[in-house]
Amino acid sequence: MDSPNATVMVIEDADHFGMAQLHQLRGRVGRGGDQSWCYLLGAPTTSESEARLGAIESTTDGFELAETDLEIRGEGTVLGTRQKGRSDLKLASLRRDKEWVARAREVAFEIIDDDPGLRRNELLRDELQIFVDPAEAEFLFMS
Repeated sequence: MDSPNATVMVIEDADHFGMAQLHQLRGRVGRGGDQSWCYLLGAPTTSESEARLGAIESTTDGFELAETDLEIRGEGTVLGTRQKGRSDLKLASLRRDKEWVARAREVAFEIIDDDPGLRRNELLRDELQIFVDPAEAEFLFMS
């Protein structure tokens, strides 16, 4: 939809949409100079869908919505495809420990850049082989 002068949008069954989709849709109205409204119609049947709609109603800040979405849905897996629910991390939380996660990423890149096959870091290589099975290993290099 590309209608910059649109001033009203009605989203039916809004409780079935994710927060990112709702945020994107409502951003399609009010792009002109006139006052605009986005009406979300829905009947949330879970606390999660109610929280999603409440968050969309309370802010237009996409970063705040992303944080809220992460809180509602959970972190999912780091070494897998599950995008919601409990994290597979044992000691850390991607959300709570984001500074430590960023630093660990930097250190990991330094180690791998210096020793890609971990030939000089045998203990680290052995630990990785114990904790990361071959099926999960491919996810380490996806980004």
